[in-house]
Amino acid sequence: MTLSPTVHLGRSGLRVSKLVLGTMNFGPQTPEPDAFDIMDEAVAAGINCFDTANSYGRDAAGELKGRSEEFIGKWLGSDHGRRDKVVLATKVFASMSELPNDGRLSARHIRAACDASLRRLQTDRIDLYQMHHVDRETPWEEIWDAMSVLVSQGKVIYVGASNFAAWDLAVADSSAHASGPARLVSHQPHYSLLSRDVELEVLPACRYLGLGVLPWGPLEGGLLSGILHRQGSGRSSDPTLKGKLAIHRAKIEAFESFCSDIGHSPGAVALSWLLHQSGVTAPVIGPRTVGQLRDCMTALEVTLDSGELERLDAIFPGPKLEAPDAYAM
Repeated sequence: MTLSPTVHLGRSGLRVSKLVLGTMNFGPQTPEPDAFDIMDEAVAAGINCFDTANSYGRDAAGELKGRSEEFIGKWLGSDHGRRDKVVLATKVFASMSELPNDGRLSARHIRAACDASLRRLQTDRIDLYQMHHVDRETPWEEIWDAMSVLVSQGKVIYVGASNFAAWDLAVADSSAHASGPARLVSHQPHYSLLSRDVELEVLPACRYLGLGVLPWGPLEGGLLSGILHRQGSGRSSDPTLKGKLAIHRAKIEAFESFCSDIGHSPGAVALSWLLHQSGVTAPVIGPRTVGQLRDCMTALEVTLDSGELERLDAIFPGPKLEAPDAYAM
C-alpha cells in the first residue's frame, strides 16, 4: 500500500496527509472494534489527520451522543504514543441538547463544546477546531474572542470552517485579524465530481485567503465508488442512494466505464480527481470498513493525464469560469 505523503494545510506550517480519515460513520455504521482497526490501518498507511465532530455518532434514535469522538478518545487513550502521530480535527455548531444555548457559535457554546470534546477525545488539545456551519446570528467579534481564548489556553491550535459561503470566509478572515491570536487556516466544503458549485466562488476564495481545502463527501455517499457493481448489496440498496442513482445514472454509467478503461476503481479515480484540482489539500474519506479504507488509499497511486481529466469534465461538467465572469456570460 502506498503511504500518504504530507502537505501544508493552507498557509499554516501544519502538515497533513493527502487523505483525511473522516469518522462520521463511527458509531451508527462502524462499531468500536472496527473503528479501532480502521484507525490502526490509517496510521500505518501514513494518514495523520483524523476528522470528527461533536455531533457525529448518532444512536439508533437519532440522538447526538458524540460517539465518534468517544471512539477516537478510547483509541488514543489505549496507547499514549498515538496522540502525537495524529492531527486531531473536530467541529462545533450542532445542538447537543434541547437547551437554548447548547448549539451554534455563541462564545458560551464554543467554550463549553470545546471542553466537552476534549473530555470525549481524552486529550488536552484540539489541533484543528472547525466551525461546522456559519452562524450569522452571532457577531464575528464574539466568535473570534471565544476562539482566541481557547488558543491562548492551549486547548485549540488552529481554527477552520466548514460549509461556508465564499463571502462568509472573507468576512471571517478579515474580522479575525482584529480579534486576537486565532486565525482561519482551512475550509471543508462539499466537493466532488458530482458537486462542483464550489468552483465558482468558494475555491477561488480559499486560494486567495491561503486556506487549506478539505473536501467532504468526495464519493457522494457511495455513488462514485462503483455503485453499479454493488447493486443489491449494502448501502447500494439505501432508498436515498437509489434515488440519487436514478437521477444521475447516465453519468455514473459513463464514469464507471471510464474507470474500467483506465484500470482503476471508481472510488480511487474520484478521489484522485479531487487531488488534481487547484487548491485542494486533502479529501475527507469516510470508510466504514478497513477494505473501504484500502480502496481509498489506492487513489494516491492514480495519476490522471490531461486527456483523462477532460473526459471526466465531459461526464461531470462543472462551471466553465469562476465568478464573476461566470455570472456575466
